[in-house]
Amino acid sequence: MAYSAPKTILVLGDSLSAEYGWVALLEQRLSDKKINAQVVNASISGETTSGANARIADLLKKYQPAIVIIELGGNDGLRGLPVAAAEQNFRSIISACQAAKARVLLVGMQIPPNYGRSYTGKFSAMYGHIAQDMHLPLVPFLLAGVAEHAELFQADHIHVLASAHPRLLDNVWPFLFPLISGK
Repeated sequence: MAYSAPKTILVLGDSLSAEYGWVALLEQRLSDKKINAQVVNASISGETTSGANARIADLLKKYQPAIVIIELGGNDGLRGLPVAAAEQNFRSIISACQAAKARVLLVGMQIPPNYGRSYTGKFSAMYGHIAQDMHLPLVPFLLAGVAEHAELFQADHIHVLASAHPRLLDNVWPFLFPLISGK
């Protein structure tokens, strides 16, 4: 049997992906399912779409991923940055990934309603528009099934407790698995 190099899955995210959590659980799930894939977590706490856009070319060159999971936007939204600027950054990141022949999984985020109905609506809708226009699978909301449970959050009401991370992985997995399996 010929040896095949593992697929590399690059995770480009913010604090929700940066530390031990769903990304580490993803590595374990891949191992448990005997899926030949390596996870590179290039997430940074506080990361914005502009920061990731500045880093993506080097990351693609260094790791040559087969799949890139993009979990970003929350920090852009919490800072009230224009949705159009975030969308432009997302499109640039995705285009770079596609040019490098990497398949992309976009992970949606929502922000608290205190930013105003117009802004939060445009922010949430941005992910769907990008996914549709760029023909990408979309995790509708990383925190689905978690956001409505205050007891699953740290004192800052932004970052989830370790007990919530399995749910985050369960939100991502049904959209990621078809990319891994080539379907």
